[in-house]
Amino acid sequence: MSKEIDPRKWSEGKVVELYRWSDALYSLRVEAEVEPFAAGQFGKLGLMLEGEFISRPYSFVNAPQEKPLDFYFIVIPGGKLTPKLAQLAPGDRVFVARKPAGFFTLSQVPAGRFLWLLATGTALGPFLSILKTLEPWQRFEKIVLVHGVRTRSELAYRETIAYFQRAYPERFRFLTSVTRETGGDFSMRIPKAIELGLLEELAALPLDPKDSQVMICGNPEMVKDTVAQLISRGFKENLRHSPGQITTERYW
Repeated sequence: MSKEIDPRKWSEGKVVELYRWSDALYSLRVEAEVEPFAAGQFGKLGLMLEGEFISRPYSFVNAPQEKPLDFYFIVIPGGKLTPKLAQLAPGDRVFVARKPAGFFTLSQVPAGRFLWLLATGTALGPFLSILKTLEPWQRFEKIVLVHGVRTRSELAYRETIAYFQRAYPERFRFLTSVTRETGGDFSMRIPKAIELGLLEELAALPLDPKDSQVMICGNPEMVKDTVAQLISRGFKENLRHSPGQITTERYW
């Protein structure tokens, strides 16, 4: 291991698979030793590039008990790290932070009857990790997962989601928003769909603060606008010192 990389903080991992979903969307599966984590947390991936160690945070898509580790990412044009991650092949090495981080977990979410999971793009990842565990199914009567993308090719992990649909046909609803093509359940931004009551109509479930907990993960504008829309309906942000119904993670 390079002397510039602290082995106490970084595990030298081996690439198992690089899966390409679309032109810029990839899943990187890695064998690496990391400390136990909670579903919804993130790790870090790093590479030594031209003598400089570059690392970035990425959520775990795999559940804590699953191996290999699974990271879902988009290639950033001109980025330092993601174009290189997209060139990795099975057997290549990549460094993974040993200590996971983050508070976007169900342990931070108060009790409720219904759980709404609202994601855009690669922010789908932490929700899949959460849904692969027993906790959400033990705590909530019904769960709605909403994934907003631009094109149909960005609707990744469909087999994983289809498993949830088969396993919990009466309790799980998956809705897709495809904004630049046809083919989704709706074709507008998630906050607009909330404003119009469309999410409730499609999910056949009320979205109200009395019964619902909402977790939001995605681009900052979506998170901001969705929070504002929910607050206008009587929801409150969930803070450690003041529990509410909205738990957020801004994805960059």
